Amino acid sequence: MLRKYIADPSHMLEEQPISLQKDLSYEEEPVQILDRKEQELRSKSIPLVKVLWRSHQVEEALGSQRSR
Repeated sequence: MLRKYIADPSHMLEEQPISLQKDLSYEEEPVQILDRKEQELRSKSIPLVKVLWRSHQVEEALGSQRSR
């Protein structure tokens, strides 16, 4: 069931400055490698890397954890 949102000043997000180019694009820079693993397929293995990017927060990189 959905409930009405109650406004709270502590829920404000901080603004992060981003330098845009003329074509409104920007470069993302990797900050830290969060996780590495190998995905094994039948005939080959694929290296997977989870990266924390400069313009993203850790919560976004890890995904939302829902309790079950």
